[in-house]
Amino acid sequence: MNNYQSRNTTRLPPWLKRDIAFSGRHSEVTDLISTHNLNTVCAEAKCPNRGECFSRGSAAFLILGSICTRNCAFCGVNFGQPKEVDFDEGKRLAAAAYSMGLKHVVVTSVTRDDLTDGGAGVFADTVKRLRDKIIGVTIEALIPDFQGSADSLATVLNSGPDVLNHNIETVPRLYPLIRPQAVYERSLELLKRASDDGRAVVKSGIMVGFGETVGEVKNVLRDLRSAGCTVVTIGQYLRPSRNQIQVEEFISPDQFKEYEKTALDMGFDSAFCGPYVRSSYHASEMYHLAP
Repeated sequence: MNNYQSRNTTRLPPWLKRDIAFSGRHSEVTDLISTHNLNTVCAEAKCPNRGECFSRGSAAFLILGSICTRNCAFCGVNFGQPKEVDFDEGKRLAAAAYSMGLKHVVVTSVTRDDLTDGGAGVFADTVKRLRDKIIGVTIEALIPDFQGSADSLATVLNSGPDVLNHNIETVPRLYPLIRPQAVYERSLELLKRASDDGRAVVKSGIMVGFGETVGEVKNVLRDLRSAGCTVVTIGQYLRPSRNQIQVEEFISPDQFKEYEKTALDMGFDSAFCGPYVRSSYHASEMYHLAP
């Protein structure tokens, strides 16, 4: 620990205390999501930024239902047996994004290990429908690992997303605790394949505060850069509910600034690091910062 960290996790440190405002377009966004029978990762994962993002008229869409086949220790999304695939979801999502006036759309999903392609075909269909509906839209596909399937990854890449995002989430030492059904090397390989493909900006992100060391985070950044990732996010893990793993440490703004500098010095085109940063938070700005 250094002077800028806080291991007292019974209360939020000063830099994590902020007012939660529901204003602007918040009601409009929630109404559109409800009307089109859609899910957002903002709501399902209990993201602390959802009030701000909805008020700005933005949201990160969650496709393939709201029930995940994996039970990661950090995630607020429900775990269990998913429902049947809704093949009209992409059409409704594109209509909602159009009504919201979005120019950059983030599409993510629960993990669907029950599906042969992991849901890649639904991702591709959604990207196509967004292109058909919104002229000049840029699209960020935040995908699961598809259990390492190169064919599923190719299905998504062939649909033409501008950004291919897959979060590494944490340091490899903590995978058995944090992501027991995932494989660190498999996620790196997915990112490497996306980078070698060359058609999309490759992005990834991690959370900190699980008990990782600064050195471990820097090693992950090196691994991501070696895999061809050019955009990275690092944010503070905040426990969504009592059902998830506890926070081990609150990371200071100064440490986040150090991580951001380290990433840029390593050659990342964009690095967005801070206590409330999430993978899809201000995603449009992150995309436009990348060359």
